[in-house]
Amino acid sequence: MNDDYAALRRRHLRFGWYALLGFASLGALLEVLHAFKAGFYLDVGSETRRLMWRLAHAHGVLLGLVQLGFAFTLPHAAEDARRRLECASACLIAAGSLLPLGFFLGGVFATGGDPGLPVLLVPLGIPLLLAGLWWTARSLR
Repeated sequence: MNDDYAALRRRHLRFGWYALLGFASLGALLEVLHAFKAGFYLDVGSETRRLMWRLAHAHGVLLGLVQLGFAFTLPHAAEDARRRLECASACLIAAGSLLPLGFFLGGVFATGGDPGLPVLLVPLGIPLLLAGLWWTARSLR
C-alpha cells in the first residue's frame, strides 16, 4: 500500500471505531429507555423522537462501518487517485457526522409530530455521502 494513504487510513479507522462505539452505545441507551418505560421516549406523543433517535443510531452505526470500509479500501486504490481519495474522505467524514447528528438533534427538538429544525442536516449529508462513495469507487484500480 502507498504510505501516502496512511494518514487517511488512520483518520477513517479512528472515526469509524469511535462512531461505532458512540452509536452502539446510543442503541444500548435506547434499549434501557425502553426497558424502564421512559415516558419522554415511549409516550404516544414521543413517536417522532423515538423514530429520529432510532434513525440516528442506525445511520451512525452504518456510517461507522462505511468509514472502516473506506480505510480497508485504500490499499486497492490507484496510485494517481490521491485527490479523489481526499475528496472522498472529506465527504464521508462530513456525511458520517451530519446524517446521524441531524436525526438525533431532530429528535431532541421534536415538537408534536414534527422533528426539530436540526433534521435539515440530513439532506445536507446525503449528497456528501453519495459523492464520497462515487469518489471512492472511481479511485479503485
